[in-house]
Amino acid sequence: MAVLMVVQGSCPGQIVELQGERMVMGRHPSCQIVLDNAAVSRNHAQILESHGTYYLEDLRSRNGTLLNGKKIQGRTEIKDGSEIRVCEVALRFYQGLPPTSGDGPTATPAPAATDPGLRRTTTAPETDTANPGATAADKTFNEPSSDSSSIITSLDLKNRNPRIAVRPEAKLRAVMEISQNLARTLKTEDVLPKILESLFKIFPQADRGFVVLKDALSGVLQVKSQRTRREDQTETARLSMTILREAMTSARAILSADAATDHRFSLSESVTSLRIRSVMCAPLVPHTGESLGAIQIDTLDHSLPFTEDDLEVLASVAAQAALALENSQLLTATLKQRDYERDLEFATQVQLGFLPSECPTVAGYEFFDFYEAAQRVGGDFFDYIHLPDGRVAVTVGDVAGKGLPAALLMARIYADARYELLAKPSPAEAMTSLNTGVSSSGLGHRFITLAMVVLDPKANTLTVVNAGHLPPLLRSKGGKIQPIGTEVSGLPLGIQTETMYRQAQVPFEPGCSLVMLTDGVTEAMNPANEIYGTQRLIGFLKKAPGAAAPLGEAIVADVETFCAGQSQRDDICLICLHRLPS
Repeated sequence: MAVLMVVQGSCPGQIVELQGERMVMGRHPSCQIVLDNAAVSRNHAQILESHGTYYLEDLRSRNGTLLNGKKIQGRTEIKDGSEIRVCEVALRFYQGLPPTSGDGPTATPAPAATDPGLRRTTTAPETDTANPGATAADKTFNEPSSDSSSIITSLDLKNRNPRIAVRPEAKLRAVMEISQNLARTLKTEDVLPKILESLFKIFPQADRGFVVLKDALSGVLQVKSQRTRREDQTETARLSMTILREAMTSARAILSADAATDHRFSLSESVTSLRIRSVMCAPLVPHTGESLGAIQIDTLDHSLPFTEDDLEVLASVAAQAALALENSQLLTATLKQRDYERDLEFATQVQLGFLPSECPTVAGYEFFDFYEAAQRVGGDFFDYIHLPDGRVAVTVGDVAGKGLPAALLMARIYADARYELLAKPSPAEAMTSLNTGVSSSGLGHRFITLAMVVLDPKANTLTVVNAGHLPPLLRSKGGKIQPIGTEVSGLPLGIQTETMYRQAQVPFEPGCSLVMLTDGVTEAMNPANEIYGTQRLIGFLKKAPGAAAPLGEAIVADVETFCAGQSQRDDICLICLHRLPS
């Protein structure tokens, strides 16, 4: 067991056990180790475990991560007793519980949130014996309903404690049978057949039984389980919808004592041709109050009709079944959410893997970059591409939308942009070819804005190509701010297939700085619903520090101050270049 002990912070002495192969530290509530400090990035750093060895990795945080006083670059092994510092929080890493000091008690490890990685499994759906080519989930009903039925009594199931005054031995037997069966399973497909199996033991006169559920999305009723007393009744295993719908709509258990003699069913094929005599139907009403479906059983023997006592037993069984179904659905939703969270966590790691792990090293120049997605994954991206002749291309892009769809498209554009810049002789031709590929790929109405700046450190020039992105801002040594490449800016990628992009070249003088960003910066919003805006950014740049890292950090800090705690609406990506004085 490995642990972290808080050495400096709000809870000195607290111990956190490292569980699983990956634990993320940051101020976002989804992190396994939450550090409530404004200077800490949302996803600041992570600790990885591989075959008993632990590694520390910074997740492109704004203020960096220190290991034993040194800022780490990339994945770094952690030794027993090493100190990890995240802004103002200092943590000590131990392979096992930390040693006690003096007579003081040993701290108890605090549990950390982990994902057990449970995956939902399913079984094959029940086959429709009347139609071997269909499954139980395929059965839907389009039969017209009668306006009335021979309903002689009913029970209101919105009352969670129905009256049990008759046949207590049958009630007890039903409750025990259903309880035992439902307690052993949490899957809907396993619960339903067991319900009918128990009911057929309780009601020996029952010939056919059905469990019908309402599809959560379409609202269509579907037979999810059915049972017949004899094999020769399989072909007639169909039901009338009149009483079924009435029970679900009113949330009342209904008994029809002799449906066949009721003139109001004279036109109902399911009553006359199927020789239904007596039928009971109880809706499945969970605590939410809206019917999930119903249980219906009937008999063909007019000499053994169901009674009000039987209806009370069925109503009690339906109440337990509704609770079991509700629990089953909640479990299924929970497992789906866990799978989704795990996939999303992996997608986050993949996306961070696309982004450059460190800034380029170019003599006479400094670089800074900052990236933070509004959600777990995002559509903004940036890249550094080292060209064969010593030039360095910087790309900053923004895919329309957020979340997983934008992240998937971002991954493609990221790879295609690298290929085109390396394959084509000029940035303009690379952008033109990239647009052709995007426009012909059938991505629908999605589009991408992209800015390319190629730095030539020999000629000290910047070559700009812009596809509908925010123009890069060039700040002179004297503080003058000038957007560059606006005269050659073209449409975003994917708008129009036949688009020829042009490029512009400007000198990059000593002491000048270049800022490239996405609209997550300029469209950041404060609690008064005011946006940060380009003019505020330009005004701030005039007085901001000149070097790349201080400049970028100052911009990020100013945006956070402006937002005053307002949640981030869009992905933020920021790149700063600075040419050192001669």
